[in-house]
Order: sequence, then C-alpha cells, then structure tokens
Amino acid sequence: MFSSFLTRALCQNSAPTTPDTQHEVPIQMGLVKSLVAGRTIAAASATAGKTEEGDSCTFGSPHYFALCGMGGILSCGITHTAIVPLDLVKCRIQVDPDKYRNVFHGFKVTLKEDGFRGLAKGWAPTFFGYSMQGLCKFGLYEVFKVFYTDLIGEENAFLFRTSLYLVASASAEFFADIALSPMEAAKVKIQTTPGYANTLRVAMPKMYAEEGVYSFYKSLVPLWMRQIPYTMMKFACFERTVELLYKFVVPKPRSECSKSEQLVVTFAAGYIAGVFCAIVSHPADTVVSKLNQEKGSTALEAAKKLGMAGLWKGLMPRIVMIGTLTALQWFIYDAFKVAMRMPRPPPPEMPESLKKRLQAEGKL
Repeated sequence: MFSSFLTRALCQNSAPTTPDTQHEVPIQMGLVKSLVAGRTIAAASATAGKTEEGDSCTFGSPHYFALCGMGGILSCGITHTAIVPLDLVKCRIQVDPDKYRNVFHGFKVTLKEDGFRGLAKGWAPTFFGYSMQGLCKFGLYEVFKVFYTDLIGEENAFLFRTSLYLVASASAEFFADIALSPMEAAKVKIQTTPGYANTLRVAMPKMYAEEGVYSFYKSLVPLWMRQIPYTMMKFACFERTVELLYKFVVPKPRSECSKSEQLVVTFAAGYIAGVFCAIVSHPADTVVSKLNQEKGSTALEAAKKLGMAGLWKGLMPRIVMIGTLTALQWFIYDAFKVAMRMPRPPPPEMPESLKKRLQAEGKL
C-alpha cells in the first residue's frame, strides 16, 4: 500500500498544465470556483508564466494530495522523533509528579536511573505513529479544505475561511488519530511504566496479550479530545497568522519575497500557532498519559485522579515542545513543497464577484 502511494506521489503529472489549458483539466473544474483554487489562479495570475510553469503537479490533483501526504510524513515523523527525550520527561511528570517534580529534575532522575539511552525510550512507536498521523493530518487537510470549499462556494469560503480551516483540520485529524492510537498507546506504556518493555516489538505483543485490541484504542477518545482541538488551532491559527504577518509585519508583498523569506514567515507563524495548540490540548494530553499508564482505567477515572491542578502538570515543557515542534513541522512541510516544486497558494484574497457585490451595496 505504501509503496504504491510512494510511486504515485513521485511520478510526474502526465497532463501538464499551462495557463491556456488549466481550466480544461477535469479535476480542476470544480476547484476553479473554490477559495483555494481561486487563490492560486487569481492571486498568482500575474506571475503564472514565471511560477506555474515550473510546478511539478496540478493543484488539487491526486498527485498534489499524495505529495502533501508525503510532506506530512516527513514533517511529523522527524520532528516528534527528535524531541522524544523531552516528551518522555513530560509524560513522566504527568503520571508521577511526586517523583518527577519539574523538567530539569525529570531529566536528572531519568539519566540517573536509565542513563542517556533511557532518554530515547519510545522512539520507534513515536516515529511510526506520528509518520502515519502526519500522512493523514496534512494530506487529508488539503483534501477536506478543497472539498468543503466546493460545497459552500467561493464567496462563503472567503468570508468564513476561519471556520473552513477549523472544520477541514478537525475532519483530517479524526482519521489521523485512528492511525496514531496504537503506536501512541505503546509509546506511553514504554515511557511511563518501569520495567514493562524497552522496545516496540516487546511492548505490542504484551499489550495485546493483556487487553487485546482494546489496549491500542482505549485512549482513542481522549486522543481525539487532545488532538482535534490541537489540530484545529494548529491549522486555523497558522493560516490566519500567515495572512496577518504578510498584511501587517512583512514590509513587502508575498510575491516579492524570496523562498527563504517566505519560509521564515512560515516558521514564525508555526511557532505562534504552536503555543496556542499546547494550551488548548494539554488537559486531554495529561489524561492520555495517565490512561495508557494504568490498566483498566477510564478517561473519567483518570481525570478525577489527577484533579484540576494535575491536569495542567507539565504545561510549560509542553509549550516549549509543541511551539518548537509546530514551527518545525510547518517549516519542513513548506520546505518540502518548495523542494518538490508544488503549487503554494498565497494568502486568500477577496473574490472579484464578492468585491463587485459589496461595492454595489455600498459596503466596500
């Protein structure tokens, strides 16, 4: 399955698009009326001969969505694996705050008990789990964004674009968490239960023997509670922050910025979005950690045991972790698009039809 996906993603589009034939491509017909495609066509029309001719795929094509999924694999898989030591300490603070009082103390205790090798516990389920999650998160977000835009029309998509980002990202994350849940359960078990298992190949058969398939999906609902608000904030806040940065902070239009300058804006917007992501999703993250540590516990029981104060334990390391993580994820994702010569629509602009209607009504 993955190999066929990879082959499809790397193949060049067999029907190249030119400014004269763009509207003749069947898959683009519905997208021409959409916000996202409108952004590509209307906002970039002045530079179509310079930029669109070099694109490796048609916007909104299966090739484009497949590449978005590959970008998500790299974005999430690499970044989450890179911060496994911090994630390990964060999880231990959440489930045993008496032993691991803060981040620095948590690292000190972990190094004393497990050595430097102990800081890498859970790297394998982290890499595989978050790679699968990234595939669905970024790939399906692009799919749902176009799909919902076509449903509500070009003008409504512009007027209610924040809601569009929220709904598209929530839809994508719903499926992404189903892919993530088994590996997340194994990761937390390895990291927070002393002596249980040190590797993925030991942990998963052991978990299956104890509770069956349920052990891999018992934390799916709290995972949705953590990840869906997180992802909604991650995408909506990022999209709007990019828009505001180009409007009020960056001293020149996006079309005049170099690729490296655009990536700096991407990183800054990603970090801002990441701080808000960490805050809105932290209580559910704490419940997930506690739930996967204790056999037979429910989400409500775990939340009651933790109490209101306990739900917010480990927030500061998570803000640092998620802020940096989110910024790097967006940077890698956007850099991948640049490297693969993918269409990168500019921030949205008001459709001409909406401009004319508002001018006629004296509202513009």
